[in-house]
Amino acid sequence: MVSQIPPIDISVCIVSWNVWEDLHTCLVSLFAGSHQASFEVIVVDNNSSDGTAARLSDEFPQVRLIANAENRGFAAACNQAIAASGGRYCFLLNPDTVVPEGGLDELLRFADEHPEAGVIGPKLIYPDGSLQYSCRRFPTVSAAIFRGTFLEPLVPGAKSVSYYLMSDWDHGQVRQVDWVSGAAMLIRRELIDDIGLLDAGFFWGSEDVDFCLRAHRANWEVVYTPHPQIIHTVGRSAQQAELSTLVHTHQSMYRLYSKHWSRWLGSRWLIWLGVWLRAAVLMGQWLVRRLFASTGGGASSQ
Repeated sequence: MVSQIPPIDISVCIVSWNVWEDLHTCLVSLFAGSHQASFEVIVVDNNSSDGTAARLSDEFPQVRLIANAENRGFAAACNQAIAASGGRYCFLLNPDTVVPEGGLDELLRFADEHPEAGVIGPKLIYPDGSLQYSCRRFPTVSAAIFRGTFLEPLVPGAKSVSYYLMSDWDHGQVRQVDWVSGAAMLIRRELIDDIGLLDAGFFWGSEDVDFCLRAHRANWEVVYTPHPQIIHTVGRSAQQAELSTLVHTHQSMYRLYSKHWSRWLGSRWLIWLGVWLRAAVLMGQWLVRRLFASTGGGASSQ
């Protein structure tokens, strides 16, 4: 059953964990200036220890707060916000982002002009203005092997990685894509009615890939637009718990591959082995970096 159209245009859904300063900056950017789009902001705090919940209530009383007693992960917390929302669109937004003035209005106009798009991803840029690869093709085994591992610099311009990241394209035009980053993902309410919420089995990572794949299979389009341009710092929460984040992302990677592609890639144990071999490599790289930094070796690399 398709839900009735609610009066709010956009429900901004933010999941936060120990990033109060970033969240504050994000909220200031959202409430700055005037807006044609009507919107609400819902923040789900995953049991932060930095006083986020109390400070949020004091400084942004207009924000709806859902304070969890534990860290429930990204997808589950997003689902809490979506379930509590009333907008025609749900805008999943990371707290380490800055939305330009008029950005919500631009997104709303674009979404209303493209009713075939169930998911819309705006352009993301780093704080220095450089491009962030926020829309991508579906992952491949070869891209997983090379990207982020010690093998990537040994094979400069590895085609599988550039193909996956869509780095062969300037990101200057509207384009249908395989998936867009959950750091800034606008979702049409009718799509949620059609395919359901995010898969809460993804604690951290790959939930956006899974959701976009499900949207495609339900005959909805996933569309990238170069406007507005949203600043995304990347990984503020993850930097506080690097090893556990690495474990969670690989658990999610295994869930994604085994859920959607195990029939083509062979048995699940083979997928499991490949995913955790990759995790072991990245853990080794992390350990080497830490040892190198602790011995003062990092100073010469600045």
